[in-house]
Amino acid sequence: MIVELGHFALILALFVAVVQFAAPLAGLRTRDTRLMAMGDAAAPIAFLLIAGAFAALLWAHITSDFSVANVWENSHSAKPLLYKISGVWGNHEGSMLLWVLILALFGAAVWLFGQNLPLDLRSAVLSIQGLILFTFTLFIIATSSPFVRIPNALFEGQGLNPILQDPALAIHPPLLYAGYVGFSMAFSFAVAALLLGRVDSAWARWVRPWTLAAWIFLTIGIAIGSWWAYYTLGWGGWWFWDPVENASLMPWLTGTALLHSAIVMEKRDSLKAWTILLAILTFSFSLLGTFLVRSGVLTSVHSFASDPSRGVFILAIVSLFTAGGLLLFSWRSNALAASTAFSVVSRESSLVLNNLFLAVSCGVVFVGTLYPLALEAATGDKISVGAPFFNSTVVWIFLPLLLLLPFGIFIAWKRGDLGEAARRLIPAAVAAILVGIAAIVAGAGFKTGLALTLGAWVFAGAVWEVLWRARFAQVSFGETARRILNMRRGQWGATLGHIGLAVSVIGIAGTTAWNAEHLAVMKPGDSLDVGSYSITFKKVYDEPGPNYTAQAGDFELKSGDSVIGTITSAKKKYDAPPQSTTAAGIAVRPFADVYVVLGNEAPGGAFSIRAYYHPFVRWIWGGSVLMFIGGLLSLLDRRLRIGVGQRAAKPPVSQTPKVSPALPAE
Repeated sequence: MIVELGHFALILALFVAVVQFAAPLAGLRTRDTRLMAMGDAAAPIAFLLIAGAFAALLWAHITSDFSVANVWENSHSAKPLLYKISGVWGNHEGSMLLWVLILALFGAAVWLFGQNLPLDLRSAVLSIQGLILFTFTLFIIATSSPFVRIPNALFEGQGLNPILQDPALAIHPPLLYAGYVGFSMAFSFAVAALLLGRVDSAWARWVRPWTLAAWIFLTIGIAIGSWWAYYTLGWGGWWFWDPVENASLMPWLTGTALLHSAIVMEKRDSLKAWTILLAILTFSFSLLGTFLVRSGVLTSVHSFASDPSRGVFILAIVSLFTAGGLLLFSWRSNALAASTAFSVVSRESSLVLNNLFLAVSCGVVFVGTLYPLALEAATGDKISVGAPFFNSTVVWIFLPLLLLLPFGIFIAWKRGDLGEAARRLIPAAVAAILVGIAAIVAGAGFKTGLALTLGAWVFAGAVWEVLWRARFAQVSFGETARRILNMRRGQWGATLGHIGLAVSVIGIAGTTAWNAEHLAVMKPGDSLDVGSYSITFKKVYDEPGPNYTAQAGDFELKSGDSVIGTITSAKKKYDAPPQSTTAAGIAVRPFADVYVVLGNEAPGGAFSIRAYYHPFVRWIWGGSVLMFIGGLLSLLDRRLRIGVGQRAAKPPVSQTPKVSPALPAE
């Protein structure tokens, strides 16, 4: 009965989404404020209904109700509770229900936090959100219902894909979807602004918090997915340029560009057309990722569905919103001229170049990902575009972006002085050059040495900006410390974001330059050198698990004659479904990982062993965490929270200050 109530709630949500879309739109046409306000009423109701539907599916999984096809196909009574819960979104139908739940949550958030937005703008945003919610809810009901019953109830389920039974995979999809779906807010704000003819600096301030929130979720979601792939799949790598990995990277690149472009629009009332276009394209790339995962056009460890009918439906949704948004943009483009000019040497110009490099890199990833699919569809020929292509293109686009970044921080708005900015950056340049020299001495190649130098350059530039703002060495130490502690959260957020990018770049360059892979056939007692460490194969033993059996191997890790600890790697065999997985053993050292994978047994009691030495690999995810924290700090900045319509007690009219739509320059 609970399952049927969930299905009914989802159907009701479909009709509420129609009201959320149609009523405010009609109110905008007739200037009827009562119809406009219906969006405010519909958005939270739609969220509650979809939350009820999701709770019903969650209950079916927790109670192992195998009369529900979705539960039978993706769960098992012996599965731990955590994976019964994560199994709800570990499949196509359940993950799409989570998708629309997050979408409805963002719509309800507009109602809750956006009351200070102008009524017509808020109504238009909720109307577009209602249309998106309707299309995806219709898709679930028509092609992907998770509430289908099995006529003859079964006593046991087939189980969840073993590689998805991992704590990181329990949180990776919700965070990733929050990023994908969050960019629908940027799209809705862009379409609403085009419909109303309200594209100005105030609009940029309103859209920034929503864009930043989506970017935060997508950043940490991608990082957790990379971390999971590193320690779970046993491949010894952190990024493989898989088409679905690329699908998450593309909206991250354009979303990053959108954040910086919105800053220019907010402060200088420039880049209006470009900012609106980025908002449309970023959500379009998010939808493209949904299509790639669920259409069956590619095979990947990330793919959920292979039903062509579902792919056609999603392709129609992608086409509707992408083409519709671009057509509206084209219609209104004449009204998007910038009202202020800026010189070639200015912070505006540096951010334009920033956007150019990000957009070009996204275009390269787009072509490299979709060209093989287009070629196969057109000619039947199959080709593979892999890491060599992306490494030889995207990397070289990012290097000038890294070179430019510290200059942009020190150049003034509207008209800057490049020579003065260069003089201010001398300490950062010296630090970066020293790092580059050290990298060359350590044997790094030209590309790696350049990447490490630029990573250090971005890091030192961000740190030096903080010290320069605090007038380091110009005032007393106590005054410098006071100035640093009084920096706005937004300033700290930007600084941590840039430092995080630098740390990730250093991690990528370092592990690429000095990683080592060793393949060996070893018996207990044999030893192998891995980087600056050695491992000794100690023993093999059986280890039972809650819903699997495992064959585990212990390896003693030594540095010289000192024993550091034991690394354990295992091969797990699941019964439901019958599948084997590999659990890598990883020793985390201050500047490197030692990574061991126990392979198949060879004749004579030996085992195939793969061992990796990964220096600086943890810096990749550490940098992502810093970017995540930086984004949160920026989102908590009071000035940015004004953009989401913070509820606050209003001072008396006589004391109310006049606030310019564009924030003052930093």
